[in-house]
Order: sequence, then structure tokens, then C-alpha cells
Amino acid sequence: MTGRRAAFVALALAGALVAVEAPAPGPGPIGREARAEHEVSYRYIVLGYVTDAENRGRRGVRVELRREKTGFSYLGETDTEGFYVIVARLGDESAGESLHLRAEGQATTLTARFDPADHATERGTRVDFTARKPVESPTAFAVTLKRYLSQ
Repeated sequence: MTGRRAAFVALALAGALVAVEAPAPGPGPIGREARAEHEVSYRYIVLGYVTDAENRGRRGVRVELRREKTGFSYLGETDTEGFYVIVARLGDESAGESLHLRAEGQATTLTARFDPADHATERGTRVDFTARKPVESPTAFAVTLKRYLSQ
């Protein structure tokens, strides 16, 4: 497994299990069933680049994604090319939720757009922080994620 792919898998699996109350088979007390949170239906990925005025990647920039609904933050940091990846836990019920993304004094509000019935397609968006302003490019998300995972 390549370095970037391994890093993504590690991010996606962080906190991978959540306990859910479920009836135990047969008579007796309620049992506990674990459901994996690394599945597409629990994951929303925000990725992109942070660049300077000369369009050079900025290394070591902290990027924060905050859920408006809960106030919970997810953090990322740019690599040597200025690339960052943040994997947030958003379930099907989070479609349409407002998310705040910021890096280096720039900020933008995103809407978590995905089809809650589609559990096969990766969910997320691409946001680049340029020298002037953040630019969201949802149509570039899948290609960027694929390129990132192939390295």
C-alpha cells in the first residue's frame, strides 16, 4: 500500500467502530452490535490545496473543518505540495448540513451535498485556498481523490 493510500485508510479508520444497541438473538438482555464508520455512508472528505500568490503549495498549514450543527472540528495539515485531506464523520442524516472550512485566515461555508441513498460513491468536495480566496470545486473532487490514492 502506498504512503498516501495508507494515510487515507488510517484517517478513514480512525474511530472505526461505534456501538449501537440492538436486540440480542433469542431471549435475554439487549446485546451490542458494532457498525463500521469507515464506510462511505459515514464519511465526508474535504480535500484541496493551499497555495501562495505564485501558486506554490504551502507546507504545514493547518486546515479546520467545523460542523455547524455540532461544533465538532476536524483538522488537517498541508503536505509539501500544499495538499490536505480531512475525513469527517457525516452520516446519511447530515446531507445539506453547513460546514465551515478555514485555513490561514481565509474561511468559507460549505454545504454537505451527497445522495443519502448512494452508499457506493465517495462523498466530499474539493476546496482550494488560493492567495486570494477559497474556491470550491465539487466536480474536481473524485478525480483529485483518485489521483491522491494512486500515489
